[in-house]
Amino acid sequence: MTPGPDLQQLINTIKTDAGSDDELEQLATAAATISELTTTGDAALGFFVDRARGSGKSWVEISAVLGVSKQAAHKRFADSWTARPAFERYTQRARSVVQAAADIARARNHDFIGTEHLLLGMYKEPGAIAAKVLVKHGITDESVLRAVDVESPAAEPSTEPKELDAENPPYTRRAAHVLQGAVGEALTLGHNYVGTEHLLLAFYRDQAGIATKILLEQGLDESAAWADIRAALEGFKK
Repeated sequence: MTPGPDLQQLINTIKTDAGSDDELEQLATAAATISELTTTGDAALGFFVDRARGSGKSWVEISAVLGVSKQAAHKRFADSWTARPAFERYTQRARSVVQAAADIARARNHDFIGTEHLLLGMYKEPGAIAAKVLVKHGITDESVLRAVDVESPAAEPSTEPKELDAENPPYTRRAAHVLQGAVGEALTLGHNYVGTEHLLLAFYRDQAGIATKILLEQGLDESAAWADIRAALEGFKK
């Protein structure tokens, strides 16, 4: 296992970042650094817990690996599968994708918003990183729609159509998990915002989701998505 920085290395880094010999300024820098490391560490651990859950591992198995009780593991990590998504960090494009997903669900006479709707919603922002990655791999809105028609067919119009609650959208458990997981993907990349690229990566946290199945069937695995997203982000830096 690759060792992390030892205590002295961490202290030296904090002193350098503080840029001052003042003890209070160094303390403030230390507090901010440790908080960031804790948040990133929790996000990294949550990422691998999500992967284990998405592959069908039980809370009993996960808790055994973590060395905690099943109840403790469930309490700490289960929220990412059930909590209401928070959109404070979402970019405008990412929010547009989420809104488009609701519109697509409504147009398909669905009274829920699933991962398939989120995937289709990405094409409403063709200039965003996620859509560009999808199109680069030949995954078009038409090909995705054909796959969605098989996996989650449009429903017949109801005589009493159900309106999606704008205040509390009916995300499926898996869709809510993707929306929450996108925040973790952003933290993994060291970003303080959530973009469409993070949403795309979050699909791979759950291999059983409809969107993930479609992406894999159409030739875009997680490693390829990561490589293209990193390349696109590097391009913005040049």
